[in-house]
Amino acid sequence: MPKREKKEKTEQKQIKAVNPMLLLVIIILVVAIASYFIPAGSYDRVYDAAADTEIVDPDSYHTVDKNPTSLMTLLMSLTLGMQNAASIIFFLLIIGGMFAILNGTGAINNGIANVVRAMKGREMLMIPVCMVVFGCGSAFCANFEEFLAFVPLVLACCLTMGFDSLTAVGIIFCAAASGYAGAITNAFTTGVAQSIAGLPMFSGMALRACAFVCFLIASIIYVTWHAIRVKRNPTLSSTYEQDKLTAQDVALNVDEVEPLTLRQKLVLVVFVGGIAFTVWGIVAQGFYIDELSAVFLAIGILGGIVGGLGPNKICEYFEKGCVNMLFPCLMIGLANAVIVLLNDASIMDPIIHALSGLLDGLSPTLAAIGMFIVQDLFNVLVPSGSGQAAITMPIMAPLADMLGLTRQTAVLAFQFGDAFTNVMAPTGGEILAALAMCGGISFRKWMKYLLPLFVVWWLIAFVFLGVAVQIGYGPF
Repeated sequence: MPKREKKEKTEQKQIKAVNPMLLLVIIILVVAIASYFIPAGSYDRVYDAAADTEIVDPDSYHTVDKNPTSLMTLLMSLTLGMQNAASIIFFLLIIGGMFAILNGTGAINNGIANVVRAMKGREMLMIPVCMVVFGCGSAFCANFEEFLAFVPLVLACCLTMGFDSLTAVGIIFCAAASGYAGAITNAFTTGVAQSIAGLPMFSGMALRACAFVCFLIASIIYVTWHAIRVKRNPTLSSTYEQDKLTAQDVALNVDEVEPLTLRQKLVLVVFVGGIAFTVWGIVAQGFYIDELSAVFLAIGILGGIVGGLGPNKICEYFEKGCVNMLFPCLMIGLANAVIVLLNDASIMDPIIHALSGLLDGLSPTLAAIGMFIVQDLFNVLVPSGSGQAAITMPIMAPLADMLGLTRQTAVLAFQFGDAFTNVMAPTGGEILAALAMCGGISFRKWMKYLLPLFVVWWLIAFVFLGVAVQIGYGPF
C-alpha cells in the first residue's frame, strides 16, 4: 500500500475515532452513579403570578427519600429526554427538510457562490456583520436555538471563503452567547429573573447594553483573529482534515459559478422573504419554535414549487434533509436525558442548595462574582434560562439582601451565568447539534477553540459585576 494512501486512511480513522455521543453517555452514567451518593432533597414550588411561572420557596429546602437511578430509568432517560426536547427536535427536522428542498433547486448553492465571488477580497467583512445580527437577535429577542437554521448557510460560506468549520460555529454561537449575556430585552432570562426579584421589567438596561457591546466586540475580535490565521494557513485549524471532507459536500466552486436562473432567483426571494417574515414574527408577534417551524416548512414547500420541483421530488428531498438531522437530534435527546435523571433522582435542588451556601461570608464584590460563577456552573445542569431563573432567583434574590447586594446585581450575575456555559457545556443540546451539523466537530476541539474567549468573557463579567456593586446597580 502506498505511504500516502496509508496516511490518508490513518487520518480518516483519527477523524472518526471519537463519537461526541460518548461524552454525553459518560455524563449520563456519572449522574446515575451520583444519585446513589448525593443526598436527595427538594424545594417546594409555588406559582408566581408576576413571573407567570412556578418558582422555588427559598426557605422550604428539605431532604426527601432517595430515589437512585435504576437500570430501567437509565435506559428510559433517552426517550424521556427526547420527549422533553420534542419541539426543538422537530424544529431541526423541518429545518433539515427545508434546506434539502431549497438545495435541490440549486438556488442556495448558486446564490451563495455568487455572493462569495462578489465578496472576494472582502471576506472578513462577513464575520462582524453576521455576528452583530446574531448577537442583537439574542440580546433583544432571546434567539438561540433558532440560529440552528443558519448553520448550513454559514458553514458553506466559511468553507468556501477559506475559513474553517469552527469559525462557522463561532460566528453564530459566540455572538449568541454575547447577546444572552447582555440580555437587554430578553424576556426568558432577564424578564423572568427581574419579575421573580420584584424589579421593574427590563430596568437597568443601560449597564446591560454596555456589557453586551463589550462581550460582542471581544467575540468578533476573537473569531476574526482565528479566521485570519486559518485563511493564511489552513493547517493551523484543528479541524483541517475534517473540513477537507466536509467541504466536498458543502463548499462551492466560485470560479465556475453560473448566473442565477429566474427560478433560482424566485426561490431566493421566497427564502429571504420567509426569513424577513420570521424576524417580524419574533419581534412583533412573539413567534417561537412552533410558529417558526410552520414558517420554515412553508418556505421549503413554496421554494420547491417555484424552483420547479414536483411533489415527489419535494418529498424525497425533505426526507433526505430529515435524515441529515438525525445525529443532531439524538445529541439533543441525550443532553436532555441528563436533566431527566437529575430531576428523577431529586439531586438537582441539593446541588443549587450547596452552591448557594458557598457565598455566605463573602464581601459584596466577591459575593457578586461568586453568584455569577454559581449560576454559570448551575447552567450546565439547567440550560433553560427561564428554568434556571425559576430555580435560582428565589434563592439568590433574598441572599443578595443578606450579603449587601442589590437585587439588580443578583439578576446581572444570573444573566451572565446563564449565557456562557450554553456554548461550553456538553449538556447544551443546541451547540452539540451545531457541531454535528458542521461535519461532526468533536466537543474537545470546540472547547479548545472557545476556551481563550471564555476566559475573556469571564473577566469582562467580573468587571461589570464589580461596577454594579460600586454604583449600587438598582433601582434596588
